[in-house]
Amino acid sequence: MTKLDSKKANTSSAKIRIEHLIKIFGQTPRIALKMHREGAQPDQILQETGNTLAIADVSLSVSAGELFVVMGLSGSGKSTLVRCINRLINPTSGHIYLDDEEIAHVEEKRIQELRRTKMSMVFQNFGLFPHKTILENVEYGLKVQNKDKLVRQKKALETLETVGLAQWKDYYPQALSGGMQQRVGLARALATDAEILLMDEAFSALDPLIRREMQDELLRLQHELHKTIIFISHDIQEALKLGDRIAVMKAGSIVQIGTPEELITQPKNDYIQAFLQEVNRAQILKVDLIIQEHTPLILDSDLIQICLQKISAKPCQFQYIVDADFKPVGVINSSNFLNVNNPNITTLKSFIQTPFPLVNISDSIETLFPLCQQDIPIAVIDQNNRFQGIVNPSDILSILGKLTSTSVLNN
Repeated sequence: MTKLDSKKANTSSAKIRIEHLIKIFGQTPRIALKMHREGAQPDQILQETGNTLAIADVSLSVSAGELFVVMGLSGSGKSTLVRCINRLINPTSGHIYLDDEEIAHVEEKRIQELRRTKMSMVFQNFGLFPHKTILENVEYGLKVQNKDKLVRQKKALETLETVGLAQWKDYYPQALSGGMQQRVGLARALATDAEILLMDEAFSALDPLIRREMQDELLRLQHELHKTIIFISHDIQEALKLGDRIAVMKAGSIVQIGTPEELITQPKNDYIQAFLQEVNRAQILKVDLIIQEHTPLILDSDLIQICLQKISAKPCQFQYIVDADFKPVGVINSSNFLNVNNPNITTLKSFIQTPFPLVNISDSIETLFPLCQQDIPIAVIDQNNRFQGIVNPSDILSILGKLTSTSVLNN
């Protein structure tokens, strides 16, 4: 599943589905639940009952292979939500489905089995055993599964190789940096082959540089392994970088769920806009947002007279050329081409200019900036290198200007 595919989450393909989940902390949760259902606000519930409404009627779904980020400030309920999923915290009301199995209220024995076989969790504080070697730490989940010693050692070593730490297998955690320890924690979660990873502020304790490296590492691993990941974060930049989709929480409720592009281009309210004020939109938004249609000429198929007719019918300064596989091979200056008078010239090859500016449709808009210096429309290709259209340099600043204007943001 590609990142683009994984954004198309729906309940029919949901790996995890949450319906009307409520969690109340306190001595009289039933009274507080009744008040909540009657419309009482969290502050009123706390004042009158002493109970805290941590999760307030949350519903969402996460597709198989999706990296789903739950983002919010401290106290928004995001960590409580992820702990309800693996039942480290028992919900007060509502439903949680894992592969269509309702797990919100099943017995503890079944939950323990799911934790051993389907769900792994990566914590903020690494959670490594200081008296065990790195290899033994990574083996731990497999040991809980009662795997044979040789089997678990082999799998643990393979996983350490995946995260680039195989050479540290015989060391103890205190010999590793914070970033390396977090890699060990990630390796331990991956070693069990769990389909679902729950990551609660997994990188927030790391220094900024190491944190960015771990974010890149997670994206690399996700590209290879296609796990279903629920990632908890309080950092909007991290959320936008990692998430196929993002759920923004406030006071126990979901404010908005969407792709990074949807949050930036269609913020639901002032609360979402406030999070996005300092965001570099050009790093998040993709080329496909500003691509324009452009009918290319086909090398060795379109004869000179046909090309002249096409360019005359739809004049533009530059015209892209593609080969038989629809892959761009160059660009021609239409003005020079229209002035051709040599009857012996029958193909486009004499007019093709190379190199030419080129980007992938899934690249960020920021990657376009250096290419604008050539003053030529930028060719856009897909993952198979097939021509998709063009981006005019003038469109780049135009779209970014619109996205920072109050009128567009409030649409």
